[in-house]
Amino acid sequence: MASSRPLTNVQQRDIDSILHPYTPLHKLQDQGPLVMGHAKGVYIYDTQGKEYIEGMAGLWCAGLGFGDEEMIDAATEQLRTLPYYHLFGGKGMEPAIELAEKLKEIAPVPISKVFYTSSGSEANDTQVKLAWYYNNALGRPKKKKIISRVKAYHGVTIMAASLTGLPYNHKGWDLPVEGILHTDCPHYYRFGQAGESEAEFVARLADSLRDMIEREGPDTIAAFIAEPVMGAGGVLVPPSGYFAAIEPILREHDILIIADEVINGFGRTGHWWGSQTVGMTPTTISAAKQLTSAYAPLGAVLVPEDVYQAYVDHSAQIGTFGHGFTYGGHPLSCALGVKAIEIYQRRNIVDYVRSLTPTFEARLKKVIDHPLVGEVRNSGLMGAVELVADKATKRSFDPAHGVGAQLARFLEGHGAVLRAIGDSIAFCPPMIITEAELNELFNRFELALADTEEHVAKNNLRAQ
Repeated sequence: MASSRPLTNVQQRDIDSILHPYTPLHKLQDQGPLVMGHAKGVYIYDTQGKEYIEGMAGLWCAGLGFGDEEMIDAATEQLRTLPYYHLFGGKGMEPAIELAEKLKEIAPVPISKVFYTSSGSEANDTQVKLAWYYNNALGRPKKKKIISRVKAYHGVTIMAASLTGLPYNHKGWDLPVEGILHTDCPHYYRFGQAGESEAEFVARLADSLRDMIEREGPDTIAAFIAEPVMGAGGVLVPPSGYFAAIEPILREHDILIIADEVINGFGRTGHWWGSQTVGMTPTTISAAKQLTSAYAPLGAVLVPEDVYQAYVDHSAQIGTFGHGFTYGGHPLSCALGVKAIEIYQRRNIVDYVRSLTPTFEARLKKVIDHPLVGEVRNSGLMGAVELVADKATKRSFDPAHGVGAQLARFLEGHGAVLRAIGDSIAFCPPMIITEAELNELFNRFELALADTEEHVAKNNLRAQ
């Protein structure tokens, strides 16, 4: 939390040594970093011993919370057995094989092969390379453009950040690169027109997508990438029928459909995959984050047999399949992925998420009448509260006021961690959270919401 108190020794060491990602660097010296020391379950503790409920599962990823003894044992055993090896040149490892088998077993569509990366960004970056490779294999060298969406989040590599549809990922970075297109964001609250029903909104977005494809030329577009539920854009849940409306257009023009399941996957939305929740039928899938419950870095790309066979044919022409990462399929990460999926299955995590969702939704809806709240939304155990300056007109606060960021700082003072995405406050607690812990998280959030209303009123931040 922002403080005028002198920085502690560990805070100063942090500032002296670390370049922080996704951080207003110009404010860090005054506010000081929040340095964490240890964690257990859904609770994390800073180096001063203060307790926080971790309401974001870290970065949407620690689905099993912290300190799970089964995960620790699996990691220890793998480190003793085979701490590192690789998959280059036809090498193999049991953990990588077993995890690929498990992913094929639970995938929402038929999958033939799994390609490993170290992160979701690398997985989505790989998706673009594979789409290009696939179309080259089929003799379609012009079919290379990728359609993403406004407010999408797909990572931070040069290509993944280009796919991302958020200004801060482009401004100052010379992005997006050529060949990346962004179609409309399916957020009805923000982008629905006056008097337009959700069904009409969906139809308009489908027409807009078709227009883009026809304008660019279907023979130039390789793939469409989408998060089933958009995460870092503000937890944006598509209207009913959205994917059913756009997928026929994509398939008509032989455009691959990539599901970015990096945040959605492994139970978060009340199904194994977000695609199942929203009625999306992808060609290929990106996975990461809860794949290992964040106990080690790992990403994966899942591809079907017909797409894989095109890779095989092109490899025969070129001489090899020239793509891969040093740590892709790392045995420690894969062993933890195997154990995480085993735990999800044995503990019926999908059913558990569904059992908590009514409480999660009820606590979100409880604040809908608050003067600061414009919309609440969720899918399973991921949700958001959008703050507005004017409820009637949906007018947002001036971004310079940093209202969402201020709420997050107030919340740290009350002992909880959530993420401000602009003025939307995101919730994504570990999936093991109990009902009592979930209610306590919202209790602390409501205290911070009250603090924020006082701050807004005192500083006249609603003024235009």
